[in-house]
Amino acid sequence: MRLFRLEKNEDGETGPVLHTDAEAPDDPGPDEVRVRMRACSLNYRDILMKSGASASGGDDPVIPLSDGAGEIEAVGSEVAGFETGDQVALTFFQDWKGGPFDMKYHKAARGGSCDGVLAETVCVPAHSVVKIPAHLDFAGAACLPCAAVTAWQGLFERGSGPVTAGQTVLCLGTGGVSIVALQLAKAAGARVIVTSSSDEKLERAQELGADETINYKTTPDWDKAVFELTEKRGVDHVIEVGGPGTLEKSMNSVAAGGRISLIGVLTGFDPPEASLFPLVTRAVDLVGIYVGSRAMFERMNAFLAEHQIQPVIDREFEFEDAAAAYEYLESGSHFGKVVIRV
Repeated sequence: MRLFRLEKNEDGETGPVLHTDAEAPDDPGPDEVRVRMRACSLNYRDILMKSGASASGGDDPVIPLSDGAGEIEAVGSEVAGFETGDQVALTFFQDWKGGPFDMKYHKAARGGSCDGVLAETVCVPAHSVVKIPAHLDFAGAACLPCAAVTAWQGLFERGSGPVTAGQTVLCLGTGGVSIVALQLAKAAGARVIVTSSSDEKLERAQELGADETINYKTTPDWDKAVFELTEKRGVDHVIEVGGPGTLEKSMNSVAAGGRISLIGVLTGFDPPEASLFPLVTRAVDLVGIYVGSRAMFERMNAFLAEHQIQPVIDREFEFEDAAAAYEYLESGSHFGKVVIRV
C-alpha cells in the first residue's frame, strides 16, 4: 500500500515522504470501517503541521492531511448505518460526535495528533465518517471536513445565531474557508463582501455571487471601505482568517451586536496590538472556531444538498505529486481548494 508520512526528506526538510510498501490496514474491528481513499484536500493547517510536524502517538511519523473522502470496502461486525460501497468523508476530529467542544478531542485530530488520510486505505471508527451528499464526487467531498465545516460553524452554529437573508457577511481572502463561506452565506440569502489582494481573484469571487469586493492591497484601509459599503453600519458576520494582522480592521468592520468568527492565523501567532474595548462597547461576539463536530458536518451536508453547492477546486494533483500540492498551497496562488487524487 502507498501512503505519505511527514518526515525529513533527502534535502533535510520536513515534508510528505512517499512510502510505497506500507502494510495495509487489517480487517476493521467491530466498530470500525475500512475506507479506500479516493481524494484528499489540503488546508493551511497542513502547512503548519509540516513546519512543526506533529507526532501521531505511534512509532512512525504522522500520516498527514485531515480531509479526505472515499469508499467503504469493509465494515466491522457491530457497525450499523454503513455498508460496503458507501461513499463517505472522514471527520476532522475523530471523536467529536456532537455537543460542545472538549479539549479531549484534540487527542484525535487527523493529520496532527493522530494519523490523517493521505494514504490509499485507512481503518477508522465508524462514528468518524459521514455519508457524502449525492451530488458531490470524491474530490468535492474531500474539500468538506475542515474548511467547509469550519465555515458552517462560524456562520450557522455559534454566537448570536445563524446568518439569515438580508444580513451582510465579510469574508477575508479567497482561500478554502472564505470561498465556501461565500457560497454558504449566499445560499442563505446574505449579502457578501470579499477581500483579496488580487483583482483576478475578486472577479472570480463575483462570479460565485460576491456582492462587493475590496482589493486590500490598493485599499489598505479596507475596514473604512467596508463601513462605507454598509452605510456606516458595519457587517453582521466576519469570517476572520488572518488573525493578529487583520483583527483590528475586522473589529472596525463589524456592526453592533455582530459576530467575528476567528478561524485562522495567516498573519502569524503574535498577540494583536489592537484594543479589544470596541468589542465590549458594541456588544460584539468574538468567537473562536475550531472546525466542528460530526453532527455539524451532517447538518451542513443537508444544506449543501438542498442548495446543490459545489466546492470550488482550484487545482488537482496526482497522489505521487503530494509535495507539489503542498508547495502550491503554500505559494498562496490558489482560489478555493487544492485536491490530491488517490
